[in-house]
Amino acid sequence: MYQYDHVDQRIVDERVAQFREQTRRFLAGLLSEDDFRPLRLQNGLYIQRHAPMLRVAIPYGVLSSRQLRQLAHISRRYDKSVGHFSTRQNIQFNWPSLESVPDILADLAQVQMHAIQTSGNCVRNTTTDHFAGVADDELEDPRIYCELIRQWSTFHPEFAFLPRKFKIAVNGALEDRAATWVHDIGLHVVRDSSNQLGFRVIVGGGLGRTPMVGVLVRDFLPEVHLLTYLEAILRVYNRYGRRDNKHKARIKILVKAMTPERFIQEVEEEWARIKDGPGAVLPEEVERIRGRMQYPAYQAHSPGRPAVLQEALDASHAFARWHARNVQAHKRDGYASVVLSLKAHGHAPGDITAEQMDLVASLADEFGFGEIRVSHEQNLVLPDILQADLPRLYPLLREGGFATPNVGLLTNMIACPGGDFCSLANARSIPVAQAIQDRFDDLDRLESIGALDLNISGCMNSCGHHHVGHIGILGVDKHGREFYQITIGGRQAPARLGKVIGPSLEQEDVPDAVEAIIEVYLGLRRDEEDTFSEVVERVGIEPFRSRVYASEGREALYA
Repeated sequence: MYQYDHVDQRIVDERVAQFREQTRRFLAGLLSEDDFRPLRLQNGLYIQRHAPMLRVAIPYGVLSSRQLRQLAHISRRYDKSVGHFSTRQNIQFNWPSLESVPDILADLAQVQMHAIQTSGNCVRNTTTDHFAGVADDELEDPRIYCELIRQWSTFHPEFAFLPRKFKIAVNGALEDRAATWVHDIGLHVVRDSSNQLGFRVIVGGGLGRTPMVGVLVRDFLPEVHLLTYLEAILRVYNRYGRRDNKHKARIKILVKAMTPERFIQEVEEEWARIKDGPGAVLPEEVERIRGRMQYPAYQAHSPGRPAVLQEALDASHAFARWHARNVQAHKRDGYASVVLSLKAHGHAPGDITAEQMDLVASLADEFGFGEIRVSHEQNLVLPDILQADLPRLYPLLREGGFATPNVGLLTNMIACPGGDFCSLANARSIPVAQAIQDRFDDLDRLESIGALDLNISGCMNSCGHHHVGHIGILGVDKHGREFYQITIGGRQAPARLGKVIGPSLEQEDVPDAVEAIIEVYLGLRRDEEDTFSEVVERVGIEPFRSRVYASEGREALYA
């Protein structure tokens, strides 16, 4: 992972001092709420339903064991000993007092962490594949370019007050595990016919109130031009993006309104003016960042499965099931990446206790190289585990509550905090997630259903990515009551947005609706290889709609 130099550390330390003084002035009545709002937002501080919420940046989802222990300390001292990992690969604390936030930021700075630009109308935390650097299908480690973008975008004077928030994702592998097509900018690492490294550039994706799949604007952008091209895109957005209506301020709205052709023309004209300027990405700059990355000292191993692992797989069905679901192939012989499920039955998706944070940090030190990843699916990953150590690691994960073997299955749900915490939410997400967990609390049944993504959002902001879930659930408000709209057929990659199946349902009817959708899918699929997305694409939504609303005239009831 990237190690700060003296410039990085000074920037973070100075921001702590600045915000401490800004907070003091606000509490003393010397700054109005309107004046304080942009200051707190660019330090990741929201005012939520019950208390302030602090969103801490985890750049491209990479944590050290030392940093995770500090997060555990912060959750104990300033919160309620719980943190929540978000779909932006960040962590949120839901109960700090406003007075304590400068002290939290100071504690974060001690371990090279901060909350800078985790909110506000600026370039947010750049995300990537949670298996970056270790995936066996990777073309190039995207974390180098995520760090390059982080340094370029932090406190960029032109882009501190954009028309709306701005999100960038980078994917370096053959499989898109970074949801690049539904970001403001998505970047795919590619190589041309001469093996030159560059990027496929996608613009104008996003979820929220007006979900859209992005537009391919460049099939190949040479590495040297990465930052100047990003700058050209953001300049065009800053120049033409709407500021009169926040619901129409995202770049996706601009691309559609201008038409992709004109937008690309504007970007190309702007880029022509700056492409050969000081923003070029020089090889020595890439190497500077690469040189500040701490890479594991891998041991040499023979290819194939170690005997001790094979023996454990043969001896234990539970271990074999967990291995099949939660262990990922590694680019280095003898190693594996392990997904730590934060979706245990009865627990809110993405939540983790202080004690669990400490345990994960210790396991990362004992079994790995002290590194942890955060996935946008709200799980954790130990990226570098010896395959021979998996039988020893598994019981420790099971005891700590991390070994639920449901990765890729229905109960590996994504869910935002919803109305239990968020002041923007129309409805609660956590009780719905738990009710579905209760209904499908049978691993044999989950395996028989097969791969299926279920995503839940408490409002149209789509923090739970419901639009790209195979089954998506959206909380809506109807005359002060909580209802839930269901979409089906979405997927992350290749990106496709789900379709609404009918009128929204009351909370108690959602598990029945999910059950009905699953029954229709199982009845229509041709074999176990026929995925949910393929079935929906083939037959449409009508069979699912008919089954969900058939019971007691439900469609007429909810219309």
